[in-house]
Amino acid sequence: MDKTAPTPSQAVADIPTGATLAVGGFGLCGIPSTLISALLDQGATGLCVVSNNCGVDDWGLGLLLGAGRIAKMTSSYVGENKEFARQYLAGELEVELLPQGTLAESLRAGGLGIPAYYTPAGVGTSVAEGKETRVIDGREYLLEHAITADFALVRAAKGDRHGNLAFHASARNFNPVVAMAGRVTVAEVEELVEPGALDPDEIHLPGVFVQRVVEVPPDQREKRIEKRTVAVDTTENGAA
Repeated sequence: MDKTAPTPSQAVADIPTGATLAVGGFGLCGIPSTLISALLDQGATGLCVVSNNCGVDDWGLGLLLGAGRIAKMTSSYVGENKEFARQYLAGELEVELLPQGTLAESLRAGGLGIPAYYTPAGVGTSVAEGKETRVIDGREYLLEHAITADFALVRAAKGDRHGNLAFHASARNFNPVVAMAGRVTVAEVEELVEPGALDPDEIHLPGVFVQRVVEVPPDQREKRIEKRTVAVDTTENGAA
């Protein structure tokens, strides 16, 4: 089955206002920036977004946030975004914080059809408020529910027309579990190849979890660095 979409705009055209959206990436690494920009142009609003973080003020999910398109954010980290803090403190944005491992496991559980699971993460903290607990072998655990989304947006280094995906290094991060949790998963890929071109051992996510694939146009393949750190020369004569 050929799952390719002609353009990023067409790939996200049917995402409605009020949709639940799971988005891959960690910081600015491996984020589906092209699909996010296409969704910004598309106009859907009132989105409930599940993602590790919310980008930065002028990039990634920060673009949707700044345009007032996000109603609720479920994340594990919310730093580096002043507009996020402003909206939350002003009561304009609903925020649910989860431990990072819990967020990842909840997405994975959603993709595998597991409705809930027990975890020790968050016991005795505000994360546990209102949640069922159970003692197993003398240790207390929280019951966490799986997370699923109407749509999922992910980015991969390579993908074929059947939706099989391969990620590059740390850009793999949340992308596989996000893709698993989406009822309709849209993947933007830097390189679109024909079925059979990917070695089976190279595939990180099978196409069964992906419904649409779109190749990122060369002029839209910008990758930003969240924080650039360089070495400082402290030698007396300035030589390395």
